[in-house]
Amino acid sequence: MDFVADNLFNGRRIRALTIVDNFSRECLAITVGPRLKGMDVVETLNGIGRRERRVPGRIQVDNGSEFVSKDMDKWAYENEVVLDFSRPGKPTDNPFIESFNGSFRDECLNAHWFLSLEDAQEKIEQWRIDYNDLRQHSSLGNVPPNEFRKKLKQAEILEL
Repeated sequence: MDFVADNLFNGRRIRALTIVDNFSRECLAITVGPRLKGMDVVETLNGIGRRERRVPGRIQVDNGSEFVSKDMDKWAYENEVVLDFSRPGKPTDNPFIESFNGSFRDECLNAHWFLSLEDAQEKIEQWRIDYNDLRQHSSLGNVPPNEFRKKLKQAEILEL
């Protein structure tokens, strides 16, 4: 989980909270807003939890104020989630999100002019869907994250 900053066409700043499952490489959410705080992170995680009907056991984060906030600490405690903080100045402690954010910047943020916050949200969500449904990953046997996840679910059903 990490943040990426960008601008609308008129120079207004926007931020994107990116959340990626390190195992399946699936992008679970990208929340976009002018300012995102700890409560926004919690709301995004709650939305993922409702949709997935589960929460992770551990989340890798940096030491940004949104991740060390009281809201985030409370959410992690209540959901029994370990927040694994990277060492200050060591982005290599969380290489999967750094790699994802590089692709996100190159393929989406740098490829579009965002006319409004809503336009940015729509274009970014479409890119996220394409990333999960179409982008093949060599680490997943050259299948997209959603296909990898379906194979895992089928394998679990067959093992029962």
